[in-house]
Amino acid sequence: MERKLPYYMAYPTPLLYDDERIERRDLDYMKSMYPDTAKRALPYVEDECDRMEYEGSMLYDEYPDKLQLGLMCRRIYEKMEKEEEEPGEWLRDLIQVMLYQEVCKRRCDHRKYKRKFY
Repeated sequence: MERKLPYYMAYPTPLLYDDERIERRDLDYMKSMYPDTAKRALPYVEDECDRMEYEGSMLYDEYPDKLQLGLMCRRIYEKMEKEEEEPGEWLRDLIQVMLYQEVCKRRCDHRKYKRKFY
């Protein structure tokens, strides 16, 4: 006699999405623990990445252009410069690190998305 699999074993697809939900929750939790200056910079970094996120964007090139990333950092710095009491090189460095991390995360998400549907 042939044994039938339970429903949850025959269709395990929902379990794949649970990993993404857990990763997103972890990332949001870590972002909530950022220092105050990084918390203030985060919306600017995310906004700049949102602006550059489209199909064919240089964000998804095999090797993103350092000049374009530098221009993105400068735009963010110029917006934040008005808010900060003593902006300096440390703020540029913080923005650069946060931008590169956000770009890397979005590149990974983009690859996961493409892998699922193609």
